[in-house]
Amino acid sequence: MNLSKIRLIAVALVALSLLAPVAPISAQQPPVQQVQSAAAPETKGATQALTSAGASTGASVAPGLAELSPWTMFLQADIVVKAVMVGLAFASVITWTIFIAKKIELGRARWRLRSALKQIAESRSLSEAQLALGDSDHLLTSLVTAAVREARLSAGIASDSGIKERVASSFSEIVRAEARHMRHGMGFLASIGATAPFIGLFGTVWGIMNSFIGISKSQTTNLAVVAPGIAEALLATAIGLVAAIPAVLIYNHFTRETRVYLELVSRASGAVGRLLSRDLDRGHGGGHHARAAE
Repeated sequence: MNLSKIRLIAVALVALSLLAPVAPISAQQPPVQQVQSAAAPETKGATQALTSAGASTGASVAPGLAELSPWTMFLQADIVVKAVMVGLAFASVITWTIFIAKKIELGRARWRLRSALKQIAESRSLSEAQLALGDSDHLLTSLVTAAVREARLSAGIASDSGIKERVASSFSEIVRAEARHMRHGMGFLASIGATAPFIGLFGTVWGIMNSFIGISKSQTTNLAVVAPGIAEALLATAIGLVAAIPAVLIYNHFTRETRVYLELVSRASGAVGRLLSRDLDRGHGGGHHARAAE
């Protein structure tokens, strides 16, 4: 009996020794919760500080990005880049001025020549054509006048072939002069279309070079420092393309329009040449026609 009691006492002591550390741990838990609750306001304050810092950074970057408009970039650009942009803008104005002027000129010349051809369509001689045209000042009047003048100067010459050759030479000079007149201004379009992209590229290279110089001086690659210079450089290229692309398209358009008009001029010179040939045949071939009729 004494041995069993001793064993029970030993088991009780072991159990008490195992349960004894639990109480201190549980007693220490409230201070940990107090530390966590005390640290929570500090964490919250740090989060708010980071949020406010991010907002202030975004507010400082947003105005810089908002200022990257074409007009602002032009005002902030280097003097060389500004000169390139102004020159390209002036070239674009010249392009559209030529387009409007040539469109009106070619349309008016084509309409007048077609009307004149209708007026002489029923004419049987140069004199009738002159009466039909009256005192109007256009290409067909010049052709008829040249043919009449050459026929008068060659009066008394037996050979008709010489008169036709001289009249054809006069017609050729008139047609070449008209072609030069109608092509006037197209050289500017060709030059603008060929050189404007390269001028814009020069402005781009110059602007990027200035951007690299600014980066080296500021010792930073921040977007707020790099973006404006690169944007200015790309704006020069954009203006160059805006000037060049319409110039090329307008040049090709007027090349086709001028070719169509010169074909109409060729028809007019042929019509006047036929009137001259009829007059020559009437003047020199009356006797031959009478004998052929007999």
